[in-house]
Amino acid sequence: MAPITEVEGRRLALSNLEKVLYPATGFTKAEVLHYYATVADVLLPHLRGRPVSFLRYPDGPDGQVFFTKNVPPGTPEWVTTAEVPRSEGPARMVLVQDLPSLMWAANLVTEFHTHQWLVGDPGQADRIVFDLDPGAPATIVQCCEVAVWLRERLAADGIEAYAKTSGSKGLHLLAAVRGASSERVSEYAKALAVEAERAMPRLALHRMTRSLRPGKVFVDWSQNAARKTTAAPYTLRARSEPLASAPVTWDEVEDCRSPDRLSFRAPDLGPRVQDYGDLLAPLLDPAHAGTLP
Repeated sequence: MAPITEVEGRRLALSNLEKVLYPATGFTKAEVLHYYATVADVLLPHLRGRPVSFLRYPDGPDGQVFFTKNVPPGTPEWVTTAEVPRSEGPARMVLVQDLPSLMWAANLVTEFHTHQWLVGDPGQADRIVFDLDPGAPATIVQCCEVAVWLRERLAADGIEAYAKTSGSKGLHLLAAVRGASSERVSEYAKALAVEAERAMPRLALHRMTRSLRPGKVFVDWSQNAARKTTAAPYTLRARSEPLASAPVTWDEVEDCRSPDRLSFRAPDLGPRVQDYGDLLAPLLDPAHAGTLP
């Protein structure tokens, strides 16, 4: 029988706590739950108000990995849900609003993925995102070069960018925006990706064509589409080790000379949060939102 714990007055059954989810390091499900409890104060503000898609890996990354967008069967009645528009018709999705909801979702063993809009206004983007994905032999080192270029280009339009690791092999660039539809943000992001390719033709690529990607950084602008989602800050990823999508400073980006310099595992994040707080906190402040030209 799964042990029952109480989180802020909500009773949760936490299952298979000794199961090893990350075989390369022996990291268990109990340690995953502990990680999310540790980073909850900085993670939850980036989840609140955003429908969450779950990329589930209940038996670890070598087992079945699958997306869940609709409210999962057995979801407690106290977990907040909301109806969201989809091309095939409205659907009901989970909103992770508080610590009990976060721990319930973490018990499912999942990556957290969110849209670039809030549930109250799904047609209006409040963030712009660039997913910088290196094609071998390029690494996150080359992603950092492209990120610095994009930061300066966005700044020229009055938009302040922040960076986080993808938790895989790349880098995410995020900025708060206002007054634009997802379609408009996608158009703007694509235009900047095209500019990046023209400015750095040996390094950056705006097209997804696989044959063009070796040795280059794919500047994926498409995740700004209203239907798309991106891995949330601080989420663990379904990899052989418990890698996290970790916010990083621009000094760290500019000084990156080795992929290991920007690779963070679950145990690294607690100390980083103590040292830096939430490096992405400005994304949550409307005063930091830029306006597209």
